[in-house]
Amino acid sequence: MKLAVHDATGKEIETIDVDDAVFGIIPNEPVVHQALVATLANKRAGTASTKTRGEVAGSTRKIRKQKGGGTSRQGDIKAPQHRHGGIAHGPRPHGFDKDMPKKMRRLAIRSVLSAKVADGSLRVINDISVAKPSTKELTGVIKALGFERSVLVVTGTPDEVVKQSLRNIPKVSHEPATHLNVGAMLGAQGLLMTVDAVRGAEALWGGEKAATVRKKAGA
Repeated sequence: MKLAVHDATGKEIETIDVDDAVFGIIPNEPVVHQALVATLANKRAGTASTKTRGEVAGSTRKIRKQKGGGTSRQGDIKAPQHRHGGIAHGPRPHGFDKDMPKKMRRLAIRSVLSAKVADGSLRVINDISVAKPSTKELTGVIKALGFERSVLVVTGTPDEVVKQSLRNIPKVSHEPATHLNVGAMLGAQGLLMTVDAVRGAEALWGGEKAATVRKKAGA
């Protein structure tokens, strides 16, 4: 498969061959859904907490006798039915973490990348680096490439200058290729990747090309 590469003005300057195993598969929607649920669940803090009747402050004295008063039976003032009493069946701190097999996580990422290519919402740029943080400059680049809604910018390696340049642009976020995840990609309408990011994605989740890259890296 070939992808067009653009410069900062939006002009197409060349095409590159990319791994079909990463950018050209039929998306597996059930696996993508599972990966998205896991991503969102893993972001939950799980710190919500309430106090039971044994944890709230108050007397343990029985507020009235058990029988003979013509009224309901009651325990102490800390019972859940009383004001300032404990909470019955309230939330307690616990983890929401969900795990997925490595092959499924990789398939989900490849599926989203392939879907972005198929619907035309993925653009490749030769380079997006800037000498110093410049929101104005990168805003112009994003507009020149035809993005009108939310955009995820992916670079080959973490780039603090690019991150600082993008942080004040509404609905634009940044991730290095090594941190690419289903939640971030599905949360953006457009995906802008540098050539280095494309090669990084191939090395991480590709087929034969990934094996070749790993072999060279180990040599």
